[in-house]
Order: sequence, then structure tokens, then C-alpha cells
Amino acid sequence: MDKEERKTINQGQEDEMEIYGYNLCRWKLAIVSLGVVCTGGFLLLLLYWMPEWRVKATCIRAAIKDCEVVLLRTTDEFRMWFCAKIRLLSLETHPFSSPKSMANKVSNGHAVLLNENLAEENRHEISKYSQTQSEQIRYFTHHSVKYFWNDTLHNFDFLRGLDEGVSCTSIYEKHSAGLTKGMHAYRKLLYGVNEISVKVPSVFKLLIKEVLNPFYIFQLFSVILWCTDEYYYYALAIVIMSIVSVLSSLYSIRKQYVMLHDMVATHSTVRVSVCRVNEGKYFSLGESVPVTKTNLPNPSVDIKGMEDELYSPEIHKRHTLFCGTAVIQTRFYTGELVKAIVVRTGFSTSKGQLVRSILYPKPTDFKLYRDAYLFLLCLVAVAGIGFIYTIINSILNEVEAGVIIIESLDIITITVPPALPAAMTAGIVYAQRRLKKIGIFCISPQRINICGQLNLVCFDKTGTLTEDGLDLWGIQRVENACFLLPEENVCNEMLVKSQFVACMATCHSLTKIEGVLSGDPLDLKMFEAIGWILEEATEEETALHNRIMPTVVRPPKQLLPESTPAGDQEMELFELPAIYEIGIVRQFPFSSALQRMSVVARVLGDKKMDAYMKGAPEVIASLCKPETVPVDFEKVLEDYTKQGFRVIALAHRKLESKLTWHKVQNISRDAIENNMDFMGLIIMQNKLKQETPAVLEDLHKANIRTVMVTGDNMLTAVSVARDCGMILPQDKVIIAEALPPKDGKVAKINWHYADTITQCSNSSAIESEAIPIKLAQDSLEDLQVTRYHFAMNGKSFSVILEHFQDLVPKLMLHGTVFARMAPDQKTQLVEALQNVDYFVGMCGDGANDCGALKRAHGGISLSELEASVASPFTSKTPSISCVPNLIREGRAALMTSFCVFKFMALYSIIQYSSVTLLYSVLSNLGDFQFLFIDLAIILVVVFTMSLNPAWKELVAQRPPSGLLSGTLLFSVLSQIIISFGFQSLGFFWVKQQPWYEVWHPHSDACNTTGNLYWNSSHLYNQTELDPHNIQNYENTTVFFISSFQYLIVAIAFSKGKPFRQPCYKNYLFVMSVIILYVFILFIMLYPVASIDQVLQIVCVPYQWRITMFIIVLINAFVSIMVEESVDHWGKCCLSCVLDCRKKIPKAKYMHLAQELLVDPEWPPKPQTTTEAKALVNENGSCQIITIT
Repeated sequence: MDKEERKTINQGQEDEMEIYGYNLCRWKLAIVSLGVVCTGGFLLLLLYWMPEWRVKATCIRAAIKDCEVVLLRTTDEFRMWFCAKIRLLSLETHPFSSPKSMANKVSNGHAVLLNENLAEENRHEISKYSQTQSEQIRYFTHHSVKYFWNDTLHNFDFLRGLDEGVSCTSIYEKHSAGLTKGMHAYRKLLYGVNEISVKVPSVFKLLIKEVLNPFYIFQLFSVILWCTDEYYYYALAIVIMSIVSVLSSLYSIRKQYVMLHDMVATHSTVRVSVCRVNEGKYFSLGESVPVTKTNLPNPSVDIKGMEDELYSPEIHKRHTLFCGTAVIQTRFYTGELVKAIVVRTGFSTSKGQLVRSILYPKPTDFKLYRDAYLFLLCLVAVAGIGFIYTIINSILNEVEAGVIIIESLDIITITVPPALPAAMTAGIVYAQRRLKKIGIFCISPQRINICGQLNLVCFDKTGTLTEDGLDLWGIQRVENACFLLPEENVCNEMLVKSQFVACMATCHSLTKIEGVLSGDPLDLKMFEAIGWILEEATEEETALHNRIMPTVVRPPKQLLPESTPAGDQEMELFELPAIYEIGIVRQFPFSSALQRMSVVARVLGDKKMDAYMKGAPEVIASLCKPETVPVDFEKVLEDYTKQGFRVIALAHRKLESKLTWHKVQNISRDAIENNMDFMGLIIMQNKLKQETPAVLEDLHKANIRTVMVTGDNMLTAVSVARDCGMILPQDKVIIAEALPPKDGKVAKINWHYADTITQCSNSSAIESEAIPIKLAQDSLEDLQVTRYHFAMNGKSFSVILEHFQDLVPKLMLHGTVFARMAPDQKTQLVEALQNVDYFVGMCGDGANDCGALKRAHGGISLSELEASVASPFTSKTPSISCVPNLIREGRAALMTSFCVFKFMALYSIIQYSSVTLLYSVLSNLGDFQFLFIDLAIILVVVFTMSLNPAWKELVAQRPPSGLLSGTLLFSVLSQIIISFGFQSLGFFWVKQQPWYEVWHPHSDACNTTGNLYWNSSHLYNQTELDPHNIQNYENTTVFFISSFQYLIVAIAFSKGKPFRQPCYKNYLFVMSVIILYVFILFIMLYPVASIDQVLQIVCVPYQWRITMFIIVLINAFVSIMVEESVDHWGKCCLSCVLDCRKKIPKAKYMHLAQELLVDPEWPPKPQTTTEAKALVNENGSCQIITIT
């Protein structure tokens, strides 16, 4: 086998990875061990940080089939490396019949079949794969998933359960007899214990992992270096800060592990038949309402001709109990225990996959962090220059070798500040606190910065843009195939015994839980509207019969017609016929695939049973007798959906008298749901939340696109989009109806314009996006600006993704409404938008939004249930007003990060300049001078300049996404030049003073012994020697000027509007800067002996102190004026340069918008069709054909 082979595992999935095989090489290991000893363990750290280097340095390439170690690399944009050790699973010691054949079976990838007839299966496998005689199975574990070697695929593959490739018939016939002891042991060995194990790491393990972070290793190196150079106080301060940082980090990490462990560790042992389960507790796929689960249909008995139907958790969701589901009520036949088959275990379950995504999240890809690393590399390069300069200068001045090494390494710790990560985090921590105050909780703080870049937000509809529940607006009954007038009140005596109300009373999945009616909100609203009473049989009543007692519904007595008995003696006889009850004999639960539900019911005293059905109007109408459906059915339905109403149709038919109770229990669904009488429509209203239109208008004004992604009907979604301002009255809506290939015909898209456009000459107050918008013109005369929006459903979206890949970016540019979207389709939509360089936010409230919330750059959940576990942000208030608040805080945090980074860069360069200048005279800053600058000035300024709150409103302008923008770089470079220039001026000018001499303990520049400014510091100068040559005139001059420079750049870089409040409103920052200014100015103009002694400042004449003060004033004026000029004129200059070069926009969606301006075929014309080419190309190319 080729030793240089490369294979791919999880192909086509989100966690797709390339895999390479390696074997341990002893001579390489020996060389690496020697290198570790020679580098004092640093090489070991480097290999710990870089898995790829670790494997390549100690191993040689090998065939994947026979390797000892695998190297994995993700195929996404991050290209991350992982390594895993190959382990062997021995079958010899386990009680399997024919262990060799069992090993063959697993190694050949047939552990997925899980057949019970082991002997027959083993004989078949031996004859088919006789070349494999190993009794050991090779596997490795990565991110809590085991990958076994598969000889059939010649690759590693993970074990699958019964959820793939197993028919419903097979589940009944092959998997319903239970497990033998051998099979039980075999499955337990391979699949492991059925649990989602979230191990909470020990404090020691977390501590080691945290301390081995490159940042802390660099700090350790710095501390050792400073101690060697006798800078004990500063080293101690850094050690204390590092310990506090490590402990706080350990506490938060361990707290998250414990919280996740406690949420996951729930166990239930259940026996189920007809179950009513609450899917909202912990993790689930459904909404937070009780849902009825029924037994899986047996195709060989129930549905003829469907024997080969494959089981799917999605299709058969109504028959599947998902991990994390809490069973709250069961009903079953007396004495007949119901069997449940486990189809997935552990991390393979939906809950397990969600937990894995939390334990092993994708790294955050953000330009700011990439640029930060590049900027650090630039600082390292600058440090390298200083390193070489220091060595050369020290050699020329014949300095000792030990001092040369310490001072040259010291320049590196000065240039790359150890406090940089803590300083960068400060703004995010403050933003997180401000978000918490307004009810937004964050579990991924790094995402706050990214939220500052959001330029598109996807919204779920129900419960997010609109109110959570539906209100019954009214009904519209049908009589003699004609619609009657709409009726608002359903609860009245006239309709109490009508088939329409009977359908509303029986056709639902409601149940009583602890005496309270529970179920789907829509069913609840319908049932409450008629005012009926639901009664269920108790367990004791059910136990008395050999069948499930039916649920009974009846109207309240006040709705029934009153009758007066002839006398007291006839009371009981007369009251009997007055009782009106309906028993629900059989229920066919709602199916999202069928878009309907039905029940078989019986009125007390009637001989024949009734079938009632409700569901999507189009589906119900197709199952009714054509003569009972009104001719204007489609028009009436369209009128309601365009107004944003949710419409449900009802149907009924009398069943034959020969259908007994026992026959109904075994009849197929299709036999009931046909040949019905159309009864009319129920119109439900889903009201917009009060704050929705205003919030969307704010987002539009800020040039932030809004998109609706919902599971609701297309026309209803479009109507809601218009009502809330997502689609303006004058905008066109183009519906893309994509059809998959069928009967030899290629896939195609039919384009329909939703409705005629209201001609508007004036544009709305809501501005359009800041990207070129093409005129959608029907004729040359129609020249008014008309924006267009694409709308499509989930099925069309899937077809377009598969067959029209080159159209996807164009549709993403103007796609606004995505209806009938499944959870995975929502995630695919977010990814498609990200692929054209949008920064995507997602706001939703249900578990079906989990994937999209997790995948978006900024996902915010309005629910504190399962969605909040996957979402980086959770809002305590279920309102979309949290979205602009989050973006505002994100922008403020992002600008704070820029300000802090610029300040820390200038801090490094200013200190680097000071040390470099002083090295030229074999001097340096003193220990307490470093301490004063780094603690009293830098830390105070950094942690207070980050406190600026967010600006009160969203603006159209967006902050830059990266540090390497022209304006920002020019700002930093100009301040570096100014700072270095004024420091150099002071450094060289002091040497030109008439009183200047090379300082020595007896120097007396202050001239007179009786002078106030000479004071006792002169006595200090004469009594103590200075071995490090800290005390001199150059040091004192550079120290004072540089101390002021730190404060000057802090003020210059503290930007306010339009993303943050002005710096003068940051009272702590203002007070800190004023106090520091006053203190430094005071000790410069009016020296204090004790302070001079601690800071090792020498006495200089008063005239020179005034001169330094003037230098500082000019420096401040120049720095602030240049920074203001960069802000005002930098953008103008850059835009002029870019206009001259006609630079193509970096964002793909901006570039695409420019291209579409000159595309005559876009947007598609009404009533046209786009067809995929007959030969499906890799790029999914397509052509447009106009239908005449």
C-alpha cells in the first residue's frame, strides 16, 4: 500500500477530516529527546503546542491500515491538526461464538448491521471476507467518537446504529426479539456504555493545561529574566497578576464543565406504548410542548406495499423518543408490555451531537484576532532589531557577556508586553457585564467583538418576530360547496352539534397532565375557543378493560338546548338523550410530511363512526370530494395567507357501519383519509410583537439586512415580512419554486412574482442597504427604484443547493423569506450567507434553531431552554430588541479592542524607544520606574479606558474588522514617529545644556546647596553607588517625557462617537488620567526627596524642568491634532486612492452586487424557468429558458 496515502473521513459532513498514517521512529525519538534536554524543555513545549510537528518529528509515514498513530487535519478554513493513537480491541477474551468471524465482521464495517442471527451472519462474513483473519479490531477516538478500521472501505469509519439503512419491517422482524448475552456483550464492547459522558477535569489537569498556554510561558520567561536582572518588584507584580488570571480562568472553565455535566447527566428507565412526552425538557428536537408519540407502523401489517420503507428519525419523528425526552404520561394495553428499540446511543444521539459541539466548538475566525497575531509578529521583528542593536552596542562598549545576554533578552520582553492579552480582554469583560445588566447572558465572550461586525440578521418568525401563540380570528364554514360568511364566535348553541365543531373538539393531540389541559398551542387555542370539556380514562378504569378506554369530549351543559321534564319521576329518563358526548376511538397523529392529522370518533348513541381530518388547506382539499370544495377555494385561501393569517382546513365523513372498534384499531391511515367532505376553514392570527417593526427599522437604518427563516407557510411568511417592514410596500417579491429532477427531466426553478407592486415615487424612511441595488424594470419607462426580494421554501432551497450552486450567491444577496425550513436547512442557510462574506446573526427561540444559532457569528436565543445551550447569547426578555443592543455592545467592545491594542502597541514602542536610547549610554530604566509605568500608568489606563459604554443608537457606519486597515496603521505609525521624535529631542537636548556632565554621585546640576530643589536627594546621590547606571540626566529626562506620552496617546486613542460614549463620560478614566497627570507634573516641577529616591530620579535645574514641560505640551498638541486629522482626513484620502485604483470590494457580496448591475438576465423575469444542464456538472451550472 502507498505509504504516502491520504484519506478522508466523515466525507461531506461538517467534521470532514484528512487522515494520515504514521509509525513511531526510535531514532527520531532519540534526537527529539536530546533536543528537549538541550533546550531546557522548550522543544517539548513547542511540540505540545503543535500536534503536526510532534508527530512528524517523532514518527515516519506509514500505510493507514497498519499505522500506530493517525494525524488528522480538518478540511474547513481553519485547517486544524489533531493526532490520535491507534488502539486495539481484543475479542478473544469475550464470550462471543466464533471470535475470529466476529473480528472479521467488525473490521469489515459490518458492526452497523447488528443482526441477531449470529451464526448465519458469521458464516456469511467469513466466506465474503476470508482474507481478514485478525482477532483484534483497530480503532482510534477523536472528539468522543470511535473510528474503527473498515476493510471494505479501506478507511476508518464510525459505528452507525439502526437509524441508517434499516427498514421498518426489519425492526419488527429482526430486532424485536431482544438481545442474546453474546450480542449484548458484543455491542457493549463496541458501542460502549449508553451514556453521554462529560468528564469534569481535575483542577490539577486544568491548571497544567492553562499554565502551558504560550502566553503564560512567555510571562514565566520574562519573570525569570527580570529576577536575574534584579527587577524583583515588577516580577512579583506580574506573578501576582498571572496567578489571579489563572485562578479566575480555572474557576470559569471548571464551572462550565460542571454545569454541562449536570445538564447532561439525566437517566430514565421507561416502558412505553402510546406516550405523551414533553420534548422541551433538557435537549430535544421538538418545541417545548407535550407531543404524542405512537408505535412505529409495521409496513407488513398496516401498510401494504411499503415493506421496504427505511426507518428515519426525521421521517418517523412521531414514533421516536429522542435522548433527553421526559416521558410524562403513558397509556398501554393491560398486561401487554411494549418494546422499545434503541437506535442510537451516547454521542451518536441528537443530544450527544449537541453536547459534542459544545465540548469541541469550532474556533472563532475573526479578522481582528488574525491581525493581532500579525501585529505581534511585527513587534517581534522590532524587538529583533533592538536585540541586535543592544548586542552590538554592548560589545562596542566592552560590556560583560552576562549583562549583554540579559539586556538583549530584556528588550524582547519590553517590546512584546506580557499584559497584552489581559488588556485586550478587559473591554470584552466590561461589555459582558453591561449585557448582563440588560438581560443578555453570554457563554462565549469572544463572540461579543464579532457581533460588532454583524451586517445581516436572520430571524425565526413564530415566537420571535410574532407572538408565541396563535389567536383564533374566526372560522369560515362551507355549505353546499359554497363559503358562508366568516364567523367570529364558535362557542354558541347554533353550532354546538355541528360536524365543524365536532371536528375542532376531537381532531387534536391534547391530553390532561396533572389535571391541566396540555398540548400543541394551536390545538389548545382551537379547543378553548369552543369551550368544550375533555375527560380521559384513569389507569384504574383502563385496567378493568382489555383495551384503551377512549378519551371523551363534551360541551358544557349551558351550550346544550334546555328541555323541561314532564315531572320529577321522568327526570332521569328524559335527561339521558340530552347527554351529548363524543369518544375519540383512534388518532392518527399530525405528520409534518403529510401535513395533516385525523381521528376516528363516535357520538354517544350513534351506530356509525365519524372520521375527522384537519391540516394544510391544499392537502385537505385534495383528499376531499371535488364537488364539496368551493370553486373559489384557492382565491379565498390566498386572500387569507396574504394577510398573514394561518389557515387550517377541516374535513369529515361518515364511516361504514361495518367498521367495528377492533377493525378501526387495525385500519390503515390511507383508508380513512380519503373521499372526505370539505367543511371549511379555521383562521388563526399570529400577531406581531409590539417592538418588532421599530427594531427592524433601526436595523435597516444601520444598513443591517434582515432575513426571515421560518417553518411556516410561504405566503404567511411574506405577509408577516411586509407587515413588520422587512419587505417594503414598493418592493417586489420573487418566489423561487425549485423542482428536483424527475422522470428523466432535469431540475428547474420556476420564477413567480408574488403580487403587483404599488407604484411609489418616494422612497421609504427605511434606507436600503449600502450595496448597489439594480432597478427591477418591466419597461424602459418604469424607472423608479424598486428593490426585489427572493422567497423560497425549504424544499426549493435544498434543490437549489444541490443543482444550482452558481445561483446560490445571487439568491443569498437578495433572499429575504425562507419558509418551511427544517432545522438543518436553517443551518445550511446561515453557512450559505457566510460563504458570501456576510457576518450573520441568528435570533430564534426553539430547539429547531439550535444548529443555526450555533453556526452563526452571533446567535441569540430568546428561550432559556435547549436553544440557550447551543447559543452564544441568551436573552432573558423574549424580545428582538436584544439584537440591536447586542450589536451596539459588540461595536463598542470592538472599538475598545482597537483602542486598547493601539495603546498597548504605543506603550511597547514608547518603552522600547526609552530603553534603546538609554542603552546607548549604558543605562536603563530603574526597577521602580518600570513598576510605576507598568502598574500605576499602563494598567490603570488600560482598565479604565475600556469602560466607555456603547453609543445609544445604531449608526449606518460599521467599525473596521481588522487592525491592518490603512487609517489604523497610519494612526499608529504617526504616533510612533511623534513619540520617538520628542523622546529623542529631550534625550539629545539635555546633553547640550551648559550644566550637563556625565552624572556621578557628586554631580550638582542644581548648583546651590541651599536651593529648594536640591534638597536631600543630593545627599542620597553622594552616599550610594549605582552599579546599573540608572541615575543620570538622560534617564530622568526620558522617564518624565515618556510618562506623559503614555497618557497623551491614551487620550488620543480613546475614541467615542459613533460606537462608544465620549471619553469624558467615562468618569473613572477621566479621574485616573487627571490624578496621574497632576502627580507626574508635581514630582517633575516640585520634587519630593523620598519619591526621587524610590524612582532613582536625579536633580536637574528648574529651567530644564520647565523645558521638559513645554516639550510635553507640544507633544500632546501634535499627537491629538494628528489623530484628529487621521480620523477626519484619513478616510477621504483612502477613498480617493481607492477610487483612482477602482479597487474591487473585498466582501464577495459587494463584488457580486456590482456584477449584477450589468447582468441583463438578473433578476429573472416573471414566468420564466431556469433549468440545470442535463449533465450535472460539479459547479452546478444552469441556463435560463423563457416559457412562452
